[in-house]
Amino acid sequence: MRFWGLKSCDTCRKAVKALEGAGAVVDYVDVRADGVDPADLARFHQAFGAALINRRSNTWRGLSEAERAGDPLDLLAEHPTLMKRPVIEDGEKLTLGWDAKTREDWLEHTA
Repeated sequence: MRFWGLKSCDTCRKAVKALEGAGAVVDYVDVRADGVDPADLARFHQAFGAALINRRSNTWRGLSEAERAGDPLDLLAEHPTLMKRPVIEDGEKLTLGWDAKTREDWLEHTA
């Protein structure tokens, strides 16, 4: 299982703890420290569209209107912390965020 998130993100920490507690082996990619492969960003954007960008983040609020209007993939490549987190992938399954439905889905999947 690959997991893209931020080590400093409370939601990401909770997700990893729950997944590992359910027996999953998590390959953690810290989007700030490790970056995100452009091919992965493109796949994520294709799967999630505009939802991939966290418009409630401090990074988003710090951008100019011109930057916000730019190409989303370029924006995410330059500011990986703009990516909504976590993105979790296992085989063909790919999810965004850690809401109740996603938690239930992954925790049932790993059990």
